[in-house]
Amino acid sequence: MTLQSFAAGARPDQGPPRLAALRAHLAAAGLSGFLVPRADAHQGEYVAPRDDRLAWLTGFTGSAGFCVVLPDAAGLFVDGRYRLQVRAQVDAGTFTPVDWPETRPGPWIRDRLAAGAIGFDPWLHTADEIDRLRTDLAGHPVTLAPTANAVDAIWPDQPPPPAAPAVPHPVELAGAPSVEKRATLAAALRAAGHRAAIITLPDSLCWLLNIRGADVPRNPVVHGFAILHDDGRVAVFADPGKFGPAVRTHLGAGVAIAPPAAFLPALAALTGPVRVDKASAPLAVSQALEAAGVAVAWGDDPCRLPKARKTPAELDGMRAAHRRDGAAVCAFLAWLDTACAAVAAGGPPLTEIDVVRALEARRQATGRLHDLSFDTICGAGPNGAIIHYRVTDETNRALEPGSLLLIDSGGQYQDGTTDITRTVPVGDPGDAARAAYTRVLQGLIAISRLRWPKGLAGVHLDAIARYPLWLAGQDYDHGTGHGVGAFLSVHEGPQRLSRLSDVPLEPGMILSNEPGYYRPGAFGIRLENLIAVAEAPPLPDGDDRAMLCFETLTLAPFDRRLIVAGALSDAERAWLDGYHGRVLAEVGPSLEASGQAWLASACAPL
Repeated sequence: MTLQSFAAGARPDQGPPRLAALRAHLAAAGLSGFLVPRADAHQGEYVAPRDDRLAWLTGFTGSAGFCVVLPDAAGLFVDGRYRLQVRAQVDAGTFTPVDWPETRPGPWIRDRLAAGAIGFDPWLHTADEIDRLRTDLAGHPVTLAPTANAVDAIWPDQPPPPAAPAVPHPVELAGAPSVEKRATLAAALRAAGHRAAIITLPDSLCWLLNIRGADVPRNPVVHGFAILHDDGRVAVFADPGKFGPAVRTHLGAGVAIAPPAAFLPALAALTGPVRVDKASAPLAVSQALEAAGVAVAWGDDPCRLPKARKTPAELDGMRAAHRRDGAAVCAFLAWLDTACAAVAAGGPPLTEIDVVRALEARRQATGRLHDLSFDTICGAGPNGAIIHYRVTDETNRALEPGSLLLIDSGGQYQDGTTDITRTVPVGDPGDAARAAYTRVLQGLIAISRLRWPKGLAGVHLDAIARYPLWLAGQDYDHGTGHGVGAFLSVHEGPQRLSRLSDVPLEPGMILSNEPGYYRPGAFGIRLENLIAVAEAPPLPDGDDRAMLCFETLTLAPFDRRLIVAGALSDAERAWLDGYHGRVLAEVGPSLEASGQAWLASACAPL
């Protein structure tokens, strides 16, 4: 059974009539516009089919972005990851791609709407987001009006809400029982003078209660809201049918389950101050509290940092998952090497979908795969330059001699989440591609070898991965790394390697290390390992301050045929040879004889 679908989903030609229906609905409601975000009520990057409103309306399937619908314009705001993808997926005469965050929605609206009211669903936007937009519109006769969701009103076959069952997550893998986590966070609430905290992020809810689910594709999470009280009790508001006898026993007496309709009355009955995360909670939450006279204390979701600091058990699980996944990926790369050589020699054709299916089969053969951690990105030739490309039956491209193939993939295992990217040649891609590949690899190595003083954040480290590319006048339009959960979301906050991240890195945090280079219309190169923050071992001459470093978790070789060995420094070469030696030692014994022979060659010293 194939886990990944290659159906195209929404098509560009569906956008114009759907936009017309939305505008007619808005006009009847006395509104001049409407905000359509990618996010759901839980601010998820990945959303359930019911919540995929942006894709249904526009055809754009990226994991970030939003549309501002006005009477005479519909701006589709996307960041640098999606500027090629959006133009391929939407009707350009109906939706106008807008470069975001370079262009903010407020000024864009001011230039196109003289006056009126723009509706928004307060369950789909955070207080932070709406405050920024109101600030940008200040002094302009355009107002923001909270309203029922206008897209839902015109979506005739909208899927039902997800209702997958919750399951217990073993404490042996979590590293700490839920009751201990709840007690620790409750003590922090009391110390801050907060009577309760509102939990709206599904991965926070699952981490806190040591449960997992399947309400969102590729993410083993349960949809629900929760109230964490300062005595450690938790009230969960979700479909009670998700919580069978086994999971209720697992949760224990300190956790109560109530239907979603009970959430707003429960908020109104609280005694403040109540902590609400302004950057992740729906605006509707703080509105309900304030309407009931309950004091709101803005503060971070109390689960996010503890969840990011993986326990020793979680780190051990991630290491085991990466050894298992590494064996599957190496078996796949051995097969792919032979297949690409055949293509380069004029043999039978091979398509992106063929490659995706072959990789998925190797992961399923482990017998431990729970799901993919995201739909595999497999871009041949120019499709590799589309940063978050998803192959469909309509876009499926055959591999061509002299090209590059980018494969970004991952697996969800009960003991860990993986995410790896490799770029491989199909025949000889030329000197320019090899030079760019080498620069990307140098950036990855620079991050992998890094030592830095405690207290620094991703914003301080991101440029280190870009330095080799910058010397050649090149760069990439995405962060160098995102946080990763432990059998949770493959994209996890708050830690990131990014120009936008001011969260200090701490031991136990897991991130991706994925510099890249993309030449539109030609090729894409990205290389990615997962790395864990660790205490740096002392140096022989001693350190004058506490230092941190990265432990590399991912285990699979980089393609030696694309490396300009003479461009590497002695230290870079030593790191690469050491890494390949580790891959051979840890993964090789899990492979069949033919795979071991291939891996020995792929991991040979430069």
